[in-house]
Amino acid sequence: MNTKLTLRLDEKTIRGAKAYAHEEGKSVSQVVADYFRLIAGSRHVAARRTRSYGPLTSELYGSLKGVRAGEADYRRHLEEKYR
Repeated sequence: MNTKLTLRLDEKTIRGAKAYAHEEGKSVSQVVADYFRLIAGSRHVAARRTRSYGPLTSELYGSLKGVRAGEADYRRHLEEKYR
């Protein structure tokens, strides 16, 4: 069921939204609905992180939790890699 929502925005933002929607072949309502679905779906991702990262970094974020490595470990890794 669709329900009406009224948004109050400045005219420049509205013109930009209409132009974007036209370029995408969508209505402004569809663009807004897509955005709302996007941010609603990203809430679980946002809970896992405090900063905004790209998709790949977000997937890797926290994968080394609990691993202790220092500069000496990194140097050893490079020495082994480039022997």
